[in-house]
Amino acid sequence: MNSQTQAPRRPIRDLPDELISQIAAGEVVERPASVVRELVDNALDAGASQVTVRLSAGGVRLILVEDDGQGIPREELPVALRRHATSKIASLQDLEAVGTMGFRGEALAAINSIADMSVLSRTGDAEHAWQLDGRTGELKPVARHQGTSVEVRELFYATPARRKFLKTDATELAHCIEAVRRHALVRPDVGFAIWHEGKLVEQWRACGKELAPELAQLQRLADVLGSEFVAQSVAIFHESSARRADGRPAVRVWGRAGTPSAARSRADQQFAYVNGRFVRDKVLSHAARSAYEDVLHGQRQPVYALYIEMDPARVDVNVHPTKIEVRFRDSREVHQAVRHATEDALAAPRAGLAAQVPEEGTSTVTNAFLETNRAYAQQVWAQPAINFGANRGSRASDFEAMWPTPGGAVASAAVTPSPDNFAPISAATANAVSNPTSTLPAGDWPLGRAIAQLQGIYVLAENTQGLVIVDMHAAHERIVYERLKSQLDTSNSPGSTGAGRIASQPLLIPATFAASPQEVATAEASAETLNTLGLEITPFSPRTLAVRAVPTSLAAGDAVELARSVLAELAQHEASTVIQRAQNELLSTMACHGAVRANRKLTLDEMNALLRQMEATERSDQCNHGRPTWRQVSIRELDSLFMRGR
Repeated sequence: MNSQTQAPRRPIRDLPDELISQIAAGEVVERPASVVRELVDNALDAGASQVTVRLSAGGVRLILVEDDGQGIPREELPVALRRHATSKIASLQDLEAVGTMGFRGEALAAINSIADMSVLSRTGDAEHAWQLDGRTGELKPVARHQGTSVEVRELFYATPARRKFLKTDATELAHCIEAVRRHALVRPDVGFAIWHEGKLVEQWRACGKELAPELAQLQRLADVLGSEFVAQSVAIFHESSARRADGRPAVRVWGRAGTPSAARSRADQQFAYVNGRFVRDKVLSHAARSAYEDVLHGQRQPVYALYIEMDPARVDVNVHPTKIEVRFRDSREVHQAVRHATEDALAAPRAGLAAQVPEEGTSTVTNAFLETNRAYAQQVWAQPAINFGANRGSRASDFEAMWPTPGGAVASAAVTPSPDNFAPISAATANAVSNPTSTLPAGDWPLGRAIAQLQGIYVLAENTQGLVIVDMHAAHERIVYERLKSQLDTSNSPGSTGAGRIASQPLLIPATFAASPQEVATAEASAETLNTLGLEITPFSPRTLAVRAVPTSLAAGDAVELARSVLAELAQHEASTVIQRAQNELLSTMACHGAVRANRKLTLDEMNALLRQMEATERSDQCNHGRPTWRQVSIRELDSLFMRGR
């Protein structure tokens, strides 16, 4: 006999509508910022050109969102507060191709169930506005211009337990500002203002209609994120080759990506938008991060504002009540578009010099600012690549053995067995530097003219802005690395005789390790991919794997750790991405050992050749470990050091 008392059976019954709304509110409304986000969404869907948010106690006591949109007719006001009532969609076909910010019809009902709420609205053809009390349902005429005001007081008064989880007023205010900020970044045509306790805390004016769309977006980025973000970022633009039925590209990506030197310790300035909606998506964040793989140092986080435009039918926004998560029909297509767009922008030679900081004390981005960026990009891309040396040593032989180039010949690589006989430029290159007929005029060289070498480590150069300091090893390391990657791409191109495989070294004693079922399955399914990576991993028993060969350049490393990391990558990402990462890691090691070492004395011609090659090399702002390769010291900074003009 069971000693425990059996609980009485509870009957299955319908929940009260109010309780259902409060349960839904738990998903939709997490904090005051959630209310602000939902109400601003509605304001933008109504065609507002100005949105004003008024807050008290960080939004806990009062949230008032005012707009000048189309307004809500009197007869529709009571319907607006019902659950699942919306003007955004009317059929499954509409749901599968949502083109508005809101569509679920849950926000107003959820907010009304946990707060004291009223809606005041007037349409363009109405004689006056009408105010609806959310508690009583009472309608009364009031004065207001066209648009809508939604007032929310005493948030979570009906659910006091939820109120205990809120943070301080300052913290909640910061979250509310961030919610509006995300909207402001994607809608430069709309003005936004935030008031707290009667004081204006943030304001972003609508960019004038006289500005071109790209300039308006640039202006709004400068207003919201600061002129430094614009100055330390590069423009992104990419269109996929696939087309929609109407001829538009299937995926279009634009925006700005911060240079590696602008990276931050936190991921608090990463903004991604899909069809105008701010989202947090693993596909997009992984694509953006992978574009920075070999230019960021340590755990630094890139900054970017990415805008993705695609067919609404190819992205599902009905994933979560907060609408901040999405699901792509073809995630690989979107991943590749974002990664390639960001990579191409960062790879532009001297991308870090393309933007000039606006004058101190202003954040205005002018037409001249944009034209300066365009003109500079055209000049840089017109420069021919300079052959950085014809000498080859043992490192070049290693490269030839690992990845043969077409015809069995190896293109010239700036690598040598020792720094004593290192000659970084050929005679032809020296002549080209001395007589730069096909490059920019000497006064327009972004990295300037070499004037000296400091302690055998740094190259000092003079340009129009002041002094440029170059870490010659880091700079040359990037140059060699990019050349090796280019040679590998050539050996793997169609029609090439290169095998495209990484040379491997068999282990005298296979390294065995206990593997999970997923690791065993991945090793068996990806045997050919592992072979391409120079790895041989075979089952030793049903729960054990044996590493029998590793890449030659990594023979001294931990074979088991290498095998586990590669298998984890293969299980999570596509094989082509893993192969590229592994090859780039090996090339990075080779480039580091092949680059010119510290204490190597260079002539002025050699230093100038290094500078010109940096200007023509992709991602030359950082070495392949993410360290900066050069720094600019302006005349203004030098004057301040010596107190000139004081």
